[in-house]
Amino acid sequence: MSDYTLITANRNYSSWSLRPWVLMRALDIPFADRIEPFAQLDNYDAFRAFSPTGQVPVLIDGDRTVWDSLGIVMYLADRHDGVWPTDPDARAWAMCAVAEMHGGFGALRNERTMTVGQRVSPQAGSPALAKDVARLAAVWAEGLERFGGPWLAGARFSAVDAFYAPVAFRVRTYGIDVGPAGARWVEAMLTHPAMQVWEQAALAETFREEGHEAEVAAVGVVTEDYRAVSGTLQA
Repeated sequence: MSDYTLITANRNYSSWSLRPWVLMRALDIPFADRIEPFAQLDNYDAFRAFSPTGQVPVLIDGDRTVWDSLGIVMYLADRHDGVWPTDPDARAWAMCAVAEMHGGFGALRNERTMTVGQRVSPQAGSPALAKDVARLAAVWAEGLERFGGPWLAGARFSAVDAFYAPVAFRVRTYGIDVGPAGARWVEAMLTHPAMQVWEQAALAETFREEGHEAEVAAVGVVTEDYRAVSGTLQA
């Protein structure tokens, strides 16, 4: 088996990093865990040293660099069982739901940015955000009803759960109503051992990146902050 290194960023902010990280942890795919913290909102120049896009996550497999969360998941699926459901219907649905999350939900990303360790009373969202939340609740309810749960595509955790994992944190942070089926899935996600390891690391981070902190402050009022005593990360 290859000796993987997965390069990710801050646990509190980096939603894209979480996706392959939680999948690999949940499926017991070994990897070296390398964190390259955000020094600012745009880290393109610094991250180009190891990432062709100047972004994270990146998977290093020997001399091979695999970039983008979806690219990493597809790469892993060629080499490991369990990334996608085995049932053909569930597999097709999961692939579509992953692609939809990868390419969509822009209002949700912008107006409800990920911050694992905080709780925020949000400002009223845009019509586009309401549309994203409604679609999110519908996708989750469909998967749970069709495939029997407790995970989105059936009895086993798979890539589709990993791709929506950052939204589980967002639902809790901002108190988003995703319906009863969605709420049950969020609770299952937040109590998954891999998600709890990520959360504890997020809470232990002592550095802050001012741009990411400002993004949170711009969309609501922070009511709780469970993170360790802060310091500003210097580039």
